[in-house]
Amino acid sequence: MSPSEIVITQLFRKLKPGSSMQAVEQVELIANQGIAGDINSDRSSPRQLLVVNEQDLAHLKIPLGMLRENIAISGISFADWQPGAKLTFPSGAAIRLTFYCEPCKRIAQWVDNLEQIKQKRGILGIVLHSGLVNVGDEIAIAPDYYPALSEIPYERFLQLLKQVPPGKVITYKQVLKSIGVDRSYYRVLPLYLKKTPAHYPKHRVLDSQGKTIHHIPQQDQLLMSEGIKLKKISDIKNGNASFGVNLRTYGWVHPHILGD
Repeated sequence: MSPSEIVITQLFRKLKPGSSMQAVEQVELIANQGIAGDINSDRSSPRQLLVVNEQDLAHLKIPLGMLRENIAISGISFADWQPGAKLTFPSGAAIRLTFYCEPCKRIAQWVDNLEQIKQKRGILGIVLHSGLVNVGDEIAIAPDYYPALSEIPYERFLQLLKQVPPGKVITYKQVLKSIGVDRSYYRVLPLYLKKTPAHYPKHRVLDSQGKTIHHIPQQDQLLMSEGIKLKKISDIKNGNASFGVNLRTYGWVHPHILGD
């Protein structure tokens, strides 16, 4: 291998919750979805797969597969190894790198402290173009091809709000997927909504059951002004009444794919 070559050294899939990562020789990338058969394949997620730089793992003495990565590569320069890059494979498959995978307690056993692995746990990505990818494939990289997504979840939340079109809604559950955070952020979303400036269309956010949220001012009226039909729902447990929306009709899914 020449110094300029960037190649795939290992591939992994995770087939179901609780299972271990499965080393494979080939994966199928599906545009706007992720890796075929992998549990993280999701149209609305900015973290459909995880790509790691093998040199980073070797420096930290972490075996391949332990960071739950899907694609391990070698030969890439530090300057090019950044969110926003586009990776293209011989089959025509392509990936957009979105943002760094955050350190977490799941991998604490491999480092003395999590700061050691900050920006070295790999970069998350989404699939732009479909195709087969194999161990040993050479990768072409276009640095800074796309803007990197913010490392700050609240900033990704604000960016998401700006993209929800009039006459459509998005639920708490879909927000979490679209900004790439786990379920623990359920308790954070109300705080995000309260501090978000009024000029953002936060009235288009509903709870995970598709109901309006009491602390969003004039949400009912704002939704109806966009042509959204509401249905009244009685909450017997709390003695309150709220309104719900037909998610099949008005629900919106964030398409993370950007055109070339």
